[in-house]
Amino acid sequence: MNAEAQAAIEWTRGRLSAPQRRFLAELPLELSEEDRLYVHSDASSPARWRYVQDAADAGRSIIATPAQISFCGHIHRPALYSMSVTAKMTSFVPVAGVPVQLLQGRRWLAVLGSVGQPRDGNPAACFAMFDTAKREITYWRAPYDVAAAASKIRDNGLPLWLADRLSAGR
Repeated sequence: MNAEAQAAIEWTRGRLSAPQRRFLAELPLELSEEDRLYVHSDASSPARWRYVQDAADAGRSIIATPAQISFCGHIHRPALYSMSVTAKMTSFVPVAGVPVQLLQGRRWLAVLGSVGQPRDGNPAACFAMFDTAKREITYWRAPYDVAAAASKIRDNGLPLWLADRLSAGR
């Protein structure tokens, strides 16, 4: 982690109360529910905070869990990966508003993007909704006032690049 990112973390930590910090520290690194796993980063070792950047990383994450569908974030770029019964990987960048059926015969990893700092070239907030009955995931984009958010970053004395990257989605 670079010094400017560390400065932002320290700034954030300084604004949280002791109960808020305790709450965050006590959150589990992973949560299983039915055939799904929710994890912040790579499921093969959540405490190492590895990024899922490509199909090889996604395969490692999928193999590490018995879950049929895993959801993760951490990298701030939306993606959807699947693995066939023969371990063949497929990947694609989802299109906002277009539902994708998560077929039973495959295992899936949905990388959800980021609400606060997308890094895929689109500054709009990114999130996904999963319909458990239909087994469909739909990614969404929501615009927000990027200029106001960047201004608040600058006003609080945080590194300027944190503000500048918002409008570029990087």
